[in-house]
Amino acid sequence: MDVALMVDSLPRLARGMLTTFELVALSGVAGVLLAVPVALARVSRRAWVRAVPLGYIFFLRGTPLLVQIFLVYYGLGQFETVRESFLWPVLREAYWCAIIAFSLNTSAYTAEILRGAIQAVPPGEVEAARALGMPRAMAMRRIVLPRAVRMALPAYGNEVILMLKGSALASTITLLDLTGAARTIIAKTYKPLEIFLAAGVLYLLMTFVIVRLVRWAERRLAPPAGSRS
Repeated sequence: MDVALMVDSLPRLARGMLTTFELVALSGVAGVLLAVPVALARVSRRAWVRAVPLGYIFFLRGTPLLVQIFLVYYGLGQFETVRESFLWPVLREAYWCAIIAFSLNTSAYTAEILRGAIQAVPPGEVEAARALGMPRAMAMRRIVLPRAVRMALPAYGNEVILMLKGSALASTITLLDLTGAARTIIAKTYKPLEIFLAAGVLYLLMTFVIVRLVRWAERRLAPPAGSRS
């Protein structure tokens, strides 16, 4: 075991870890912004409104993330309209293609988590809000969504961890994330055990931070002691 090589590789792996963190953070924010309207459409009373997000979720959850990354990175560039559009400076960059693919993928899973949480809100709380004269939209914004977010937080924490591990696929489109940096070092040193072990420790460190942040958020969002909500 070449411990010295592991230590010497840490600065380069740390730079890759920073790229991984950026991918997960930006994709997570974009995914949540996409997931909220998708989840609200999923719980709509109108069947035709539910159909569109259902197809969106079915496709993104039913196909591998690697395929989705390749579709965005390699597939969109085949269309001349895309190459001539104002979006091409973004879509030709592997970094932004990875963020787009990760955002779409996590938005589908997050939307289903939110949908389940919204439907799990006790009907009595919604009825109480309507009895106070709240319109449906206001009751959703002030009563249902805050309660649903609290219930969905543990499951969403798991989704963030899965997204962190899935971010290793970004290295397949030339991105030097943590896994990409590890593969580059291995290509020069031919010592995969030490390098992948060091990368694994850094992934564990990021996972630990995410778990602690989720638990902190759960405590912050928990209702006061003695409260029924």
